[in-house]
This record gives sequence, structure tokens and C-alpha cells, in this order.
Amino acid sequence: MAKKMQNNEESQVEEKETNGAEEEVVSELDQLKNELGESKDKYLRLYAEFENFKKRTVKEKMDLMKNAAQDTLSNLLPVMDDFDRAKTSAEDDGTQESFSEGVTLVYNKLHSTMSNMGVTPMESTGEVFDPELHEAVTEIPAPDESMKGKIVDTILTGYYLNDKIIRHAKVVVGK
Repeated sequence: MAKKMQNNEESQVEEKETNGAEEEVVSELDQLKNELGESKDKYLRLYAEFENFKKRTVKEKMDLMKNAAQDTLSNLLPVMDDFDRAKTSAEDDGTQESFSEGVTLVYNKLHSTMSNMGVTPMESTGEVFDPELHEAVTEIPAPDESMKGKIVDTILTGYYLNDKIIRHAKVVVGK
């Protein structure tokens, strides 16, 4: 009987050691699963961040290519303004100046080239004044009530380059 008790005690000790080892293995397995989950999460976040970076870089390159000639085109805007003034002056009934056919061809070619490059004039006369688009040079009494807060005259045309403002319109606002 003493031998049976001793065997029973030994089997209980072995069982406790086995249970302790199993609990340790289970604990270590849970810890490894948690670490794997965290690693997967970090990987997915890093991958998503890299994909966003690639998309952003491609978009920035496209924008840069789209607006690469902005400085050059901005420097040509005063030439277009002078051409517009000369044409307007030549078209007045009371003037003896003429806009020759050759100059008209150059005028039209300049405007079509600028248009093909994405430069478009801003329509502003009669529109509601928007400080994001327009630069108010002065305010004058509105000719009628409907023109209050609207643009009465455009002094200098504003321009867009591919939907981006490259020059704000200088305008006169009715008050």
C-alpha cells in the first residue's frame, strides 16, 4: 500500500509537471500568435503606406509635368494682354489704326497655342466677386441694384493653366 501511495504521489507530481509544461507551451503558443498578429498588422500598414506613397508620387509627377511650363506661360500673358489691347483699339470705330491680316494671324496663333497648352482666360465681368479668383482694384457705385457685389469691369484678365489659377483677374466691383 505504501508503494501504491508512493506511485500515486509520483504520478501526481508527474501530472503537475506535465500540466505545468503544457500550460507553458500553451502560453508560449498564445504569445507567438499575438506576435504574429502584430507582425501581420505592421506589414499591412507598411504595405498600405507604401502604396499610398507610390500613388502620391505618381500624382505629383503628373501635376509637375502638367504645370511644368507655368513660368514661361505666365511670362507670355503680358504679351497676350498687349495683343488684346491692340486688337480692341484697332476695332474701335473712331480709330484710324488697323490690325493687319498678318498681325491677326499671329494673334490667333498665339491664342490657339496658349489654349492648346491648357491656358484659358477667366470669365469675370458680371460674375459675383470671389477673392479666391479676383483681385479688386477699386469699387464703384453699381449701375443698378443687380450689380452690387458683382464685377462691373475687368481691368486685367485672369488665366487658368489646366484649372489652376496662374494669374488672378484684376477687376472693378460694384458697391
